[in-house]
Amino acid sequence: MITTSEILETIEMISQQHLDIRTITMGISLRDCGHPDLKTCCDRIYDKVTRRAENLVRTGEDIEREFGIPIVNKRISVTPIAIACESCDTGDYAPFARILDRVAKEVGVNFIGGFSALVQKGFTKGDEKLIRSIPEALCTTERVCSSVNVGSTRAGINMDAVALMGRIVRETADRSDGQGCAKLVVFCNAVEDNPFMAGAFHGVGEPECVINVGVSGPGVVHSALKKCAGEPLNVAAEVIKKTAFRVTRMGELVAQEASRRLGVPFGIVDLSLAPTPAVGDSVADILEELGLESVGAPGTTAALALLNDAVKKGGVMASSNVGGLSGAFIPVSEDAGMIRAAAAGRLTIEKLEAMTCVCSVGLDMIALPGDTSAETIAAVIADEAAIGMINQKTTAVRVIPVPGKTVGDFVDFGGLLGRAPVMAVSPASPAAFIHRGGRIPAPINSLKN
Repeated sequence: MITTSEILETIEMISQQHLDIRTITMGISLRDCGHPDLKTCCDRIYDKVTRRAENLVRTGEDIEREFGIPIVNKRISVTPIAIACESCDTGDYAPFARILDRVAKEVGVNFIGGFSALVQKGFTKGDEKLIRSIPEALCTTERVCSSVNVGSTRAGINMDAVALMGRIVRETADRSDGQGCAKLVVFCNAVEDNPFMAGAFHGVGEPECVINVGVSGPGVVHSALKKCAGEPLNVAAEVIKKTAFRVTRMGELVAQEASRRLGVPFGIVDLSLAPTPAVGDSVADILEELGLESVGAPGTTAALALLNDAVKKGGVMASSNVGGLSGAFIPVSEDAGMIRAAAAGRLTIEKLEAMTCVCSVGLDMIALPGDTSAETIAAVIADEAAIGMINQKTTAVRVIPVPGKTVGDFVDFGGLLGRAPVMAVSPASPAAFIHRGGRIPAPINSLKN
């Protein structure tokens, strides 16, 4: 039975602690949209996505108003375009991105994900065409997000794809003053039901259409931890678990209601703590509340491991379907505490890389000097992919080399993407390593059968 105190507690979480549903994401299969003719293929994509998603935004707004729960984003993910459109007789996949952008604007979602390719073991013709079209696609659209999976625990790391993605990130940055790279993610062990951008796509094992929800709530966890200041860390972990349970129950409620109203199956709730640039909505603040003088100090990785594990333990009891990435995100530009620590020199790329071993995803929304080479970018991708491959977890890289900027400069990406200091990366060259190409074999722990 829900008590008055629980209701008042939830109201406080929403009104004062930045609790929200970060996104309702509708996944839509495009596997039946392929056609050799480019115009026919684009028309099929347009017709299907608009038909399926025409009521998505209005339904989200209705739930938000009726339940009093903020729902920040309404989004769409589609089948990786490299798969859905491979039968099309064209060498340029950018027109598919432009039709997705048009659809996103017409149905009112802020992002649409799925301009994607899965190349962990090698390229098909469609994969290579899509990847080479990414700079044009992201520089001529506003709402399209792109992702490429270059490795997995079962397949190893496709280093030819890693090297190519280093060049693609570099070209995208040069053509868009860095902005396009904020919509481009390179994965290892990408998941098929991720509702968060920029890495969302609708996996081939997913149903025809599905509703996935991503919750948030760093501010709620931070506030709860203030009430147990100085207590042992196991006590803090219990507080985080109980808070994650309440946050996830709200996400479950919204997901079930959106599923019912739209007549679309409920997929998953993603438990990830997703920060924003707003003060009081920071994962870094949680880590500092646990006792660190600053995020980036010794002990940061241990504190993050505690947080990530407790969020999962609490959230998994609150939802019938947990999936996506489910953990704590540490994007630099989207977290006020991370921005503060990076600007003060307390948080480095090397420390962030260590932190990615125990949290969701990886090196996220990091501004790099404008002269960072394609090989260095590729090597950063390879390092993160190796962490994901060996540890059987999802890792990713979303770095933004900003032309004309150097270490210490600030870059403003706008809105939820926030702002960030340009961070230093090692000047030592990995070029010879990257140019070897080939594939890093799958680790011994991939042999599960």
